Amino acid sequence: MTSEASPGSRCARSGMLRRRTQEEDSAALIDMAPGAGKGDSYGSTANTLEPGGHQAAACRVGSPAKPRIADFVLVWEEDLKPGQQQDNTTRDKTDMHGDWRETFLDNLRAAGLCVDQRDVQDADSAVHYVLLSAPWAVLCYYAEELRLKLPLQELPNQASNWSASLLEWLGIPNILLEDVPDLPPEYYSCQFKVSKLSRFLGSDNQDTFFSNTQRHQILFEILAKTPYGHEKKGLFGIDQLLSEGVFSAAFPLHDGPFMTPPEGLQAPGLNQRQVLSQHWARWRKWNKYQPLDHVRRYFGEKVALYFAWLGFYTGWLLPAAAVGTLVFLVGCSMLFSDTPTQELCSSADSFEMCPLCPDCPFWLLSSICALVQAGRLFDHGGTVFFSLFMALWAVLFLEYWKRKSATLAYRWGCSDYEDVEERPRPQFAASAPTMALNPITGEDEPYFPERSRLHRVLAGSVVVVMMVAVVVMFLVSIILYRAIMAILVSKSDNTVLAAWASRIASLTGSVVNLIFILILSKIYVALAHVLTRWEMHRTQTKFEDAFTLKVFIFQFVNFYSSPIYIAFFKGRFVGYPGNYHTLFGIRNEECAAGGCLIELAQELLVIMVGKQIINNVQEILVPKLKGWWQKVRLRSRKRQAGAAVAAGRAPWEADYELLPCEGLFDEYLEMVLQFGFVTIFVAACPLAPLFALLNNWVEIRLDARKFVSESRRPVAERAQDIGIWFHILAGLKHLAVISNAFLLAFSSDFLPRAYYQWSRARDLRGFVNFTLARAPPAFAAAHNRTCRYQAFRDDDGQYSRTYWNLLAIRLAFVIVFEHVVFSIGRVLDLLVPDIPESVEIKVKREYYLAKQALAENEAPQCIVVYSPLWVLLVVACGTLPQCGLMSSAMSAPRIRTNETPGRMQRSART
Repeated sequence: MTSEASPGSRCARSGMLRRRTQEEDSAALIDMAPGAGKGDSYGSTANTLEPGGHQAAACRVGSPAKPRIADFVLVWEEDLKPGQQQDNTTRDKTDMHGDWRETFLDNLRAAGLCVDQRDVQDADSAVHYVLLSAPWAVLCYYAEELRLKLPLQELPNQASNWSASLLEWLGIPNILLEDVPDLPPEYYSCQFKVSKLSRFLGSDNQDTFFSNTQRHQILFEILAKTPYGHEKKGLFGIDQLLSEGVFSAAFPLHDGPFMTPPEGLQAPGLNQRQVLSQHWARWRKWNKYQPLDHVRRYFGEKVALYFAWLGFYTGWLLPAAAVGTLVFLVGCSMLFSDTPTQELCSSADSFEMCPLCPDCPFWLLSSICALVQAGRLFDHGGTVFFSLFMALWAVLFLEYWKRKSATLAYRWGCSDYEDVEERPRPQFAASAPTMALNPITGEDEPYFPERSRLHRVLAGSVVVVMMVAVVVMFLVSIILYRAIMAILVSKSDNTVLAAWASRIASLTGSVVNLIFILILSKIYVALAHVLTRWEMHRTQTKFEDAFTLKVFIFQFVNFYSSPIYIAFFKGRFVGYPGNYHTLFGIRNEECAAGGCLIELAQELLVIMVGKQIINNVQEILVPKLKGWWQKVRLRSRKRQAGAAVAAGRAPWEADYELLPCEGLFDEYLEMVLQFGFVTIFVAACPLAPLFALLNNWVEIRLDARKFVSESRRPVAERAQDIGIWFHILAGLKHLAVISNAFLLAFSSDFLPRAYYQWSRARDLRGFVNFTLARAPPAFAAAHNRTCRYQAFRDDDGQYSRTYWNLLAIRLAFVIVFEHVVFSIGRVLDLLVPDIPESVEIKVKREYYLAKQALAENEAPQCIVVYSPLWVLLVVACGTLPQCGLMSSAMSAPRIRTNETPGRMQRSART
């Protein structure tokens, strides 16, 4: 049966968050004593309710015609099976969790929140739902504490898209454009002040003045700081309760169902979730612009910025994919007309090659004709052009994203969020040992000593280095695996298998490497989260940046170590017949038949495309399976209780059946790693941008469906940009230039062919023989036959003069290539402003309006300080711009505002 804990909402008088002193513990607690002033505490909830106000009246949120159900929901499950025996440890843990839960809920009531409990139970179990909502006074208080921005003046919608503007200018119909209903308006906004409430738009309607996302932010701030046990043990916050299993879930409610009503899209009153479901989270909308303003209104700026960046990146992949496909087609056209390739394929038994291992047979170069032809698809002159193109593409992509990000940050009111508005993390505020003055805001805030944080960061760095060493160990094991597998397969009696031994070993090694990558990734992410929490970062942005950097360093080594080894190290330290180098007694790997570039392309396709396929399958199947099991489990419980499943589901029950939202980190990481594959190794695989484009078209709609219909609603978070991910992308951009320069110089045949054309034959006849050296006489005598191997060496095994000439040419090419690309990139950086001029003008206009709207009615005091040759004058004036100033030709005045009378008098006496 379904029962309610009380007929109405329960709400206690508001308390306050106690301001810590040096003697107190490192937790921001709720003081049950009412009546403290606002200035007495950091994060206080004092004065949120009027003195003597009735509890029920305070908890009436929403108009009588349409009362608000709840802003936030807490859930826990209870096992009620009769006769179940529990040991003492389990019983004590259950009792402790119950005490923590009751203390936590009591403290939420003391903080001014309205708490309403609903229970769904049968004979064996119960699910308890706690519905939380904040009265108007609490919302106003915390809106000012959190520095939320509220609208001052409505503006016409300024959303624009460069492709839409271009198509409109050309007079071409825009099939990407779609009219999405209920377009959110735009405003000039300013930080909320209770004393200036009447200046803000919509302040006369308490139900709609604060948006749903702002209500969720306020509720989560309170939940994250509220204690449930002894302060010196750090028992505070909903995150800790969730990790301990005291609560099963904590989430804000969705706005309603996402399915379209029977009346269709024209039905009046579609909720925001239904609009997003119909116009964004649909596969058939793959060719439409994303409604980013709608996404921002429903999920917050952080989620909207992710989808804005993903859509922007996907759009920029279009020209990269087109050029890369064209370069690949050029390679296909050259496949049967390339002179060296035709010479090799028609050589028959002209070139007998040396064995690939001590017990392997001699083999003919013509047997690898198919592999050489496949390698020619990627290794030709067009690859050089494409590498240069992609380097400049990456520069322009990041420059124009900075402009796009600045425009969105302004339109969404978060241009100065990180520097001025962002508050300390609730977990940091509750754990920091001391208070200190914020030099920007002038307010006392929780503080953790920088020296202590530095020590913790260094200790965490040691753990990161150890995990990177583990990855290197796995890489060495993969190298040994490939060498052993190549030897075993080459000994096969099957001539086809023996000829393809190196390729089989390389392919299976790539698959094993991918498995290792996925396993190690899961382990390290959990470890990095623990380390980052321990480091005590002040704001959520800094916390996420530190966590992201740790994980990316590991994932960079994890994903890119094998391609880097193949591209720059494999086959470089082999030796020559009769004097082969070994690793742990096993002969060093050399590039497979066809060269290392085709092997690198294979490795990239296995890791990049394989990871994309695995991730997409996981994102499609795993949520459906988990969601199905969650719904079956809860609905069967409700069916046993005798309630109607379809008609009796409350909104909080429907949302609890959805999956927890796992955030954006994995989504960003997947895309940034893909960006690395697309740019760093693009010389080896021109088709990488095409595969990335196809994946991202799917990824956008997969992620949209996950947020709208498959996951619980996340707490809306503000953000100014995509954070440290931009700096990581910039680092990958620079690394890509250097990587592609070395790839073209040392792994491609481009420079040897150019050198041969310049010094020997322009038609490249005889190039195959030019690249093959003869085995030393001692080796030939020992085997009673001579053989060839691929290297630029003399008959005695020493490097030939051609090798040194080519080495000089290669190094010169690297220097010229990276200097040209970096120089052009720097010029483009200077030519493209980071912030559009139109945005700069709008920012100045908004600052002016905010200053006018929040100007004090009474005359503030201001001081005009002259040079030491003049006396200090105190001038009383109406407003700061109208202050009467006595100028001096010797020194310009410096203006100080908000001086206390005592300080002003002391300054005057001085």
